Amino acid sequence: MSEPPLDNPSQEPEATRRESATDPYRPTALLKTVVAQGTFIAALLFYLGAMYTSTFYAYFHISLSTLGLGFGELVTQSLHLLKLEVLVAAGLIVLVVAAPSLRSRTRSPGGTAPRVTAKAEAVAARLSVPVVVVGLVLLALWTEIQPYGWIAPLVIAAGLLLSQFRDSRGRKPVGFRRRALPVFAAGVFLFWTLTQVTVQSAERDAESRARHVTEWTGVMVLSSRPLAFPSGTVTKEVLPGSVLHRYRYTGLRLLLERDGRYYVVPRGWNVHKDAMYVIRESETTWIALTPGTQPRGSG
Repeated sequence: MSEPPLDNPSQEPEATRRESATDPYRPTALLKTVVAQGTFIAALLFYLGAMYTSTFYAYFHISLSTLGLGFGELVTQSLHLLKLEVLVAAGLIVLVVAAPSLRSRTRSPGGTAPRVTAKAEAVAARLSVPVVVVGLVLLALWTEIQPYGWIAPLVIAAGLLLSQFRDSRGRKPVGFRRRALPVFAAGVFLFWTLTQVTVQSAERDAESRARHVTEWTGVMVLSSRPLAFPSGTVTKEVLPGSVLHRYRYTGLRLLLERDGRYYVVPRGWNVHKDAMYVIRESETTWIALTPGTQPRGSG
């Protein structure tokens, strides 16, 4: 004998209502997940962009606070990190994190995981401690493995994430000590890895930029009064006639322009001993931009 349908939705079984409320594919739950992940990713990109920009311009003795960069500009700066080592590391971490969920989707109709998948997961779980030990050894050799020191926290994070696989008996880690704490620690080490990669990438890019000053955008300054450039570093010309901007200065290269302020250096500039000049565009000072010296083979 079948039971009559429930007229009142409130009379639905408690388990059914609980399952419906926690369904990750419901529109509201999916929207909350997307918003939460989007907010986290935006905050992470902002941090990485600020770290990259601060380190890059600190090499040229310029403080990030003087540049007045906005949120969107700093987020855009994080795109400098889209390099091979970062993408490989990110791909490995994504595979490790996504593996448990992929396991649940490869179950057989009887509800058990394929034997190959179960064995691979058990092997990964057993490798957790050795991988963490290797990471700790690399951490102890921090100064010797530079500039690849970021590998140490990355290996430790990978080992901690491996501990979240099921063991040979199919048991999944549960509880604060076996699940929450390792995942949190892995997140900390991954954050450390990203910070180290960001700083090293910015320093490497800044050093490369400083070695090719003549390839920077050229700057020509026209001024109605003489400017105090040291003699021998910039070419100065006094134009004939009664023109407003009589003094022309060439031989400058542009590092950065922000809000009408031009950070310029002479050709042959040395970042470790020469000064950088900041020229503000005004009615008495006119700035023109010209191509820098093109490297051989660029044409």
